[in-house]
Amino acid sequence: MPAMPPRPFILHEANYQQLKAFRPNVAVLPWGATEAHNYHLPHGTDVIEATSLAESAAAAAHAAGAEVVVLPAIPYGNNAQQLDQVATISLCTATAAAILADVAHSLAAQGIDRLVLLNAHGGNDFKPLIRDLQAEFKMLIVLINFWQLLPEVARATFDDPGDHAGELETSFLMHARPDWVAPLSEAGPGATTPFKLAGLKRPGVWTPRPWSATHPDTGCGNPAQSTAEKGRRYVEAVGKEIADVLVELSNAKKGELPYL
Repeated sequence: MPAMPPRPFILHEANYQQLKAFRPNVAVLPWGATEAHNYHLPHGTDVIEATSLAESAAAAAHAAGAEVVVLPAIPYGNNAQQLDQVATISLCTATAAAILADVAHSLAAQGIDRLVLLNAHGGNDFKPLIRDLQAEFKMLIVLINFWQLLPEVARATFDDPGDHAGELETSFLMHARPDWVAPLSEAGPGATTPFKLAGLKRPGVWTPRPWSATHPDTGCGNPAQSTAEKGRRYVEAVGKEIADVLVELSNAKKGELPYL
């Protein structure tokens, strides 16, 4: 395998000489989770998704002239309802807030005043944290939940995208890390058991799902129709969308709304 030189837009690889010459103004923080994903996907699925999208988007943005750097991923998310599932790791909101505050403080001290959270876990809720930290550090903090981008592409690509370890995520991993996907014959159907209380099913009414009780194989959505080609089409489209956001953020001038 040919040697690959360190990429200046990937902090895990870049050296100080590169970073001093390159001087990023946008940092991307991939944030995932460590949790069960049915019987066929790795516990690190969300980390893989966030990292691979961040790196591919940053590569495209860098090629377009953006001054962007991808930070090492945060591998843990809020999984409080899944702690009965072996080797699931959960961060409470206070811990996530402290991590994010320390990252923001570090970047602001170096003049990097634009931070993008690239989130791949539905249980992570960053909006209140961002509101507080953006005011404290006078930096632009942007949240991207990748699965909410391009819903029309998801509908056109997948028969049933699913919510967790379904067709979308399985296809993503088949494309990104096929060696870590177990045969689909080993996967559960991703069927869910709904709440018995009718009031909990109403739009606008929410409570955390007791995951093992409502998701017997830990999945939500049937992965049976997943393919690597579907994953490729979806990942490329979403990666391009993220790259466009990074280029705009890097080119933004301070003082021009909404960047203050």
